[in-house]
Order: sequence, then structure tokens, then C-alpha cells
Amino acid sequence: MTSLLILNGPNLNLLGTREPEIYGAVTLEEIEATCVAYGETKSVSITFLQSNHEGVLVDNIHAATGTHAGIILNAGAFTHTSIALHDAIVGTQIPTIELHLSNIHKREEFRHHSYIARAAVGVICGFGAAGYNLAINAMVGHLESNN
Repeated sequence: MTSLLILNGPNLNLLGTREPEIYGAVTLEEIEATCVAYGETKSVSITFLQSNHEGVLVDNIHAATGTHAGIILNAGAFTHTSIALHDAIVGTQIPTIELHLSNIHKREEFRHHSYIARAAVGVICGFGAAGYNLAINAMVGHLESNN
């Protein structure tokens, strides 16, 4: 069975209560349950992790080598600041999709730049919690077309 790693960055543990007008009312735990169930319909196992620490995210990208066929990364604010995450993705060569709940291009100017996008196979943003299943579907399609 194909395995995907879904990594979530800083403050995503606050989903459901943090700025629900931007991020919605769904909790990260609810998103995880939905992803695991959706993954089963696609014959994909899901490992779902969240950390507020950049190095933990980098370590998990490194550890994904040989374990996960693809990564879905909602790096949160690290999207706009982390060369380390970019370099980890490039260094491991694991196909990665950048994901955001909100449409970062409709928000503050500083959110328009992504260090992740250049290393990613694609970017999904603005679809709220549904973006996670869109990303799973996109990654499955990407992996099938490259095998």
C-alpha cells in the first residue's frame, strides 16, 4: 500500500478556534480523521503529523525517505520563511505538494511568497479543509503517472 506523509506546521494545532473566519471551524483532528478515511478509499495509508518547530518538520521530511511515496506539506508560516524546508524537500527528492487552507494570494503581501513552491510538484490553496483530500487525490495521480 502506498504511504503518504501529511505534515502540518505552526499553529495548525489551533484549527477550529484560531481565526475561524479564515481557517474554518474544523479541527486538525477532524481533518486527520477525514484524510485517513479518504486515503483508505484510494488504497493509501496516511501518516499525519503536526509540529510548531521547523527542525521537527525537516527531520520528518528526511525520515520519510524509503517510507513514504509522497508528502503533503501545510507548512503554515514556515512557507514564507523556511529555506530549510525547501532544501529538505529538494534533498530527499520525495514528491511534495504544498497545501494551504486559505488562499494565500488573497491575503497579506508577505504571504504571497513561498519558499516551498519551487521544490513542490504543485500547490493547493484556498479550499479549506477540503484541500487535504484534493492534495491526496493529486498526489495519488502524480505518483501513478510517474510509475
